[in-house]
Amino acid sequence: MCYLFLILCYKILNVMKKILVCFGTRPEAIKMCPLVIALRKKQCFDVKIVVSGQHKEMLQSVLKVFHMVPDYNLDIMKENQTLFDITNSTLEKSKVVFEKENPDLVLVHGDTSTSFAFSLAAFYLGIKVGHVEAGLRTYDIHSPFPEEFNRCAISVVSELDFAPTDSAKCNLLRMGKNENFIFVTGNTGIDSLRYTIDENYFDENIKFAKDNPTILVTCHRRENIGANMENIFSALKRIALEFKTINIIYPVHKNPKVREIAHKHLDNVKNIKLVEPLNTIEFHNLMNCCKFVVTDSGGIQEEAPFLGKPVLVVRDTTERPEAVKAGTCKLSGVNEDSIYNDIKELITSNSFYNKMANSINPYGDGFASEKIADILEQIYDS
Repeated sequence: MCYLFLILCYKILNVMKKILVCFGTRPEAIKMCPLVIALRKKQCFDVKIVVSGQHKEMLQSVLKVFHMVPDYNLDIMKENQTLFDITNSTLEKSKVVFEKENPDLVLVHGDTSTSFAFSLAAFYLGIKVGHVEAGLRTYDIHSPFPEEFNRCAISVVSELDFAPTDSAKCNLLRMGKNENFIFVTGNTGIDSLRYTIDENYFDENIKFAKDNPTILVTCHRRENIGANMENIFSALKRIALEFKTINIIYPVHKNPKVREIAHKHLDNVKNIKLVEPLNTIEFHNLMNCCKFVVTDSGGIQEEAPFLGKPVLVVRDTTERPEAVKAGTCKLSGVNEDSIYNDIKELITSNSFYNKMANSINPYGDGFASEKIADILEQIYDS
């Protein structure tokens, strides 16, 4: 009996495919942790997590929410790190891990410098790369920077592409990728909301948001730091001073340059609350009870509409045109007056607000991770 059991164990281990799920930032973790959960439910996969540590405290807070412990932490983060530091450190340290583990597949997400370096390391070692959230494009290599380059470069080396939408798939086909290895799944970021939203959740920020209709703000993009960010915060201050019964809450990014501009414009305004970065549960539940969102983020353009929240995108371009086309998001640009006017219209026009709030979210049904896991199971079973 024991002998037969050992043979069975050997057979199971022999056919299991090893997948390394690699990420390093808070947004990546939010979108990859649900996928890790889905993959680990499949008996045919040996799944390990490799994190670069591009973000440190923020990354750990997400991992804690999903009860995840990385198998490898490259711990690359250092003070005042540059894109050179992130790319070089991740590339060198991931080489050691990949050679040791010799995986069948490396899964990366989106468009971060961490994902670019992980995918490049895998390519150099002849390891197959799967790209989650593949095919997003602005077709402006400088916006967002460096994300547009990163995602394009990952697409060059990836062999399996999991596109969130048909539009993203078309972008991949346009660059000559094999249609047989492009899979439209929806976005895994929506999946995370199933694990984090709690209608009974309550904290001080939720109370602030429920006292009056509240605008949730995020702003951190490199290309916005400087004049663009001055414009964004000036518009928000004008709104706060004009509409005293509207609250604005902004979890301020850790970047010192962002903080300097934020405090310069938004301090000492009674109905504006600047808070420290929130963990995933805090942020998602705050988003769930706000009136609408003003952001230069990418993932929030997918998450907020799933919760019925209109999104004003304070950027000149977006790699998520499906949301704009669907009407869940509006591209407000980075001009102070245009931002002010769009925010004001959402506050004062019920028809404009309701049209955005009730538009259909184009990014899936919240089960993208399960779809990806099923696809990989079929690929490796065939």
